[in-house]
Formats: sequence, structure tokens, C-alpha cells
Amino acid sequence: MLRSVCLSGYIPSFCTACYRSGRTGDRFMPLAKSGQIQNVCQPNAILTFKEFLEDYASPATRETGARTIQAHLEQISNPQIRRLTEERLQLIEQGQRDLYF
Repeated sequence: MLRSVCLSGYIPSFCTACYRSGRTGDRFMPLAKSGQIQNVCQPNAILTFKEFLEDYASPATRETGARTIQAHLEQISNPQIRRLTEERLQLIEQGQRDLYF
């Protein structure tokens, strides 16, 4: 199922960062209204999907997921956020988990 989602151009997200960090209600809405949420949601979707791929995915899903992650990394318009996301992806490959913005 996840491979099908990826092949359709989407990235699955397992993110709960806003809820876990208290970024709800009056803390969430200013980010959403200003469009700054893109600097949180897209990177977190990428990071949580990478964790899933590393821990649970079949080889075929892992391969498709890697291509999907690369495509979605390129969509991050803020160079600093893209760089930080790439750095955190490397940390996930080294075994770290629960990384988010």
C-alpha cells in the first residue's frame, strides 16, 4: 500500500510532532496561516517515512521510498531546512530515531 502511495507521487507521513511538542490550537494556527508550516510538515513527513523504511519496509518498498524521499527533499524551498532535513536523514540511517522539527 505504501509503495502505491509513493508511486502516485505522495509521501506517507507518520508525524505527530506538532501534537507531541504542544504545537496545537493557538500555537499551530499562526504557522498554518502564514504558510510557515511547510517548513515543519514536509520535513517531518520525510523523516518519519525514512524511519519506517529503515525499520519495517521490504526491500522493494525501501527502494521506492528512497526515490520518493529524494523527490520530496527537492520540493523543500528553504535551503537551510532542506540541509537540516538531509542531515537528520543521515542520523536516521545511523540508527537515531524520533527526530523532528
